[in-house]
Amino acid sequence: MLNRRHLRIKALQTLYAYYQAEAKDMRAFEKNLLTNIQKVNEFYVYLLQLGVELAGFEENDVKEKPTKHRPTQDDLSARAVLASNYFIQLLQENTEFLGQVNKYKSSFSAEAVLLRELYNKLKATDEYKAYAAVVEHTEKEDQDFMLFVFKKVIFKLPLLEQHMEELHINWPVDVDAVESMVIKTVKTFKKDGGHEQRLMELTTSWVEDRDYIVELFQKTILNNDKYGEMIASKTQNWDMDRLAMIDTILMKMAIAEMIHFPSIPIKVTMNEYIDISKEFSTPNSKTFINGILDKVLGDLKKDNMIRKTGRGLLE
Repeated sequence: MLNRRHLRIKALQTLYAYYQAEAKDMRAFEKNLLTNIQKVNEFYVYLLQLGVELAGFEENDVKEKPTKHRPTQDDLSARAVLASNYFIQLLQENTEFLGQVNKYKSSFSAEAVLLRELYNKLKATDEYKAYAAVVEHTEKEDQDFMLFVFKKVIFKLPLLEQHMEELHINWPVDVDAVESMVIKTVKTFKKDGGHEQRLMELTTSWVEDRDYIVELFQKTILNNDKYGEMIASKTQNWDMDRLAMIDTILMKMAIAEMIHFPSIPIKVTMNEYIDISKEFSTPNSKTFINGILDKVLGDLKKDNMIRKTGRGLLE
């Protein structure tokens, strides 16, 4: 599930692309922003489907073992264990999941090499061997095993990481959110819950969050020159053209949020953008951004441009 920090990062990435582009079509970039956010849900479904297809790969492997020229006793006694896991069975029957798989056309049918490497890695683990040695499993044993499969095998496979980065340039930013959604789904699906159990939502309230991120994106662009002048007035000893673009965008976003979002506390805005700068800008950016925003905030308060409403938001 995405939080506001992740949404701010998505807006930052799109704004950076917008300011770098020759053709600055705000509506087109706004559409790209929403598409990139939805990608998180698409890859959440995609990785759940990988679990289902891994179970199918295991079943086919087990069926082929006895047909080998000289099958061993292990070949003859091998059995598919993933297919009997209650989580995999529930996914295969879940109406919402099947609908989203169809919507996104989620499939690993063309990724036999990836499936084979993933399967071989899983089979070699002590956890798989211990799980396969038991015929009947408790609900907790099934759940713990699937948590192991996703956390310690699937999301740790370098080939999968490479595959996902080829599909989506922002995968390194999105991976934590996708993994969290997958893990929470394993934890919340119950054996006796039936096939109508709900998948994870993209955010806690997508309608509200969608309005927030679109308005933040638009206000930053529409007030670009105005916010640029505010920043420039506090950086007299700096050439604006030499400021890191990421820093400038983050400050403009923060100003837009302070002015146009009355329900978001100033401290939250300041902390969020300073924190994001630690990950996406230079080591000194957090101090620089904090100093400039403090000065800009002083002017905004003096000009009565900060109007926070709601309990605990008045300053």
